[in-house]
Amino acid sequence: MNFTETLHSNPIFEVIARQAAALDVRAYVIGGFVRDLILKRPSKDIDIVCIGSGIDLAEAVGRELKVPVIVFKNFGTAMLPAHPDQTIYSEATETVPGSRSLGWEVEFVGARKESYRSDSRKPLVENGTLEDDQNRRDFTINAMGISLNESDFGQLLDPFGGLDDLRRKTIRTPLEPKVTFSDDPLRMMRAIRFASQLGFDIEPDTFDAIIEMKDRLAIVSRERITDELNKIILSAKPSYGFKLLYHAGLLDLIFPELLALKGVETIEGKGHKDNFYHTLQVLDNVAERSDDLWLRWAALLHDIAKPATKRFDPKVGWTFHGHEDLGAKQVPGIFRQMKLPLNEKMRFVKKLVRLHLRPIALVKEQITDSALRRLLIEAGDDLEALMNLCRADITSKNYDRVKKHLANFDKVERKLRELDERDKLRNFQPVITGELIMDAFGLKPSKEVGLIKVAIREAILEGTVVNTLEAAIPFMIEEGRKMGLEPVKALSTHADQSVTRDSASPEGPQ
Repeated sequence: MNFTETLHSNPIFEVIARQAAALDVRAYVIGGFVRDLILKRPSKDIDIVCIGSGIDLAEAVGRELKVPVIVFKNFGTAMLPAHPDQTIYSEATETVPGSRSLGWEVEFVGARKESYRSDSRKPLVENGTLEDDQNRRDFTINAMGISLNESDFGQLLDPFGGLDDLRRKTIRTPLEPKVTFSDDPLRMMRAIRFASQLGFDIEPDTFDAIIEMKDRLAIVSRERITDELNKIILSAKPSYGFKLLYHAGLLDLIFPELLALKGVETIEGKGHKDNFYHTLQVLDNVAERSDDLWLRWAALLHDIAKPATKRFDPKVGWTFHGHEDLGAKQVPGIFRQMKLPLNEKMRFVKKLVRLHLRPIALVKEQITDSALRRLLIEAGDDLEALMNLCRADITSKNYDRVKKHLANFDKVERKLRELDERDKLRNFQPVITGELIMDAFGLKPSKEVGLIKVAIREAILEGTVVNTLEAAIPFMIEEGRKMGLEPVKALSTHADQSVTRDSASPEGPQ
């Protein structure tokens, strides 16, 4: 198989070939780019292996293209970033200034062979041949190369039958799988990630080796494991990857909280659904609606506290009361353990886990505006994401039941839109602040100030008071008088005027 025409369509390959010839080194495109080219999948990364110095070749290509070159001296690699303003890591140095955008990230490395100690993922590296370099690749489908050399430009080099494995949709290691996984245990996660992303099977001997070698994953950093897990979560049908993780014995090592959802308990003939498989179905449902990684994490964690809240009631069967609140409390700990960001991403997931039952409770015919207002306010700008999660949470083998629930959600969403357009409650804040209350009654921070604030907030949510100064100030005064308080200032009820005026000087603002 020859890819000459395809390579000629992208000038970067001719530049690399020309500079490799000038340096008298042989160069090859290898790895994921070749795989994706054959599969007709989009690819943004190009890996170049040369028999010689990858850094020298990268610098020569960078000079011709007038693009920056990032050198990782500790690893003997260099990279041409897709865009010149790309972040340059601390261990790298920019050796060729430039401003041209390639649109591709091109990484260069010299061919090498590696050997590993049993207690470390850090290899002993030495220069090697192309065969040595292909031997160290993780899977046959990633070990294929395309020559950039004049004698066989565009020729596919496939020593391990990767092309046949692509056709068979099979993940297989180029060497004996135990050797491959012992050398780099992260490859066990990568095998499942590629299977999940591509919809491939893992060859039986390869999968058996994962089961046997799973404990070696302990030497891999949590950050790298989570990176692979996130890629599984982002696949088109992520449940497939999680089922492979479960059957390989890896899920218990990296995410035991999720595995704790598995199983069905029956008492007096009453059982509950298997919340592990339910969660995976919810994740797949969300994946059909959104590529948002954090919404998918919310799907994974929405029922995470069900094992801790499971109770059996002889009258009603199994209950999981409060699992949404307890689950929300567990989110920060899980994110910390997984080395996921503890910022607004975590808070988004925590909010959705806490609120995921709320819309379901609103599908009744006699829904109150007060309940809708509270949901609008608590969900804020994340309302659409919450409703996506709730729709995904409707799982049943009874199609008519699912259809009925989704129709009810349509009604709830319509009412929420109407109420939001009328009352503008997204990111709601009462117009009456604690400072205004203290100023009006001459108070310092106190219990009374808090009670008045709560009373005003509840009145606005119930719809008995409109969230304007004109409506809220009289209500505030009345609530204060119930506590024996009298205003010490006259108050303006117009939003475009000063909120308070000295009662002794009513003519102008102070």
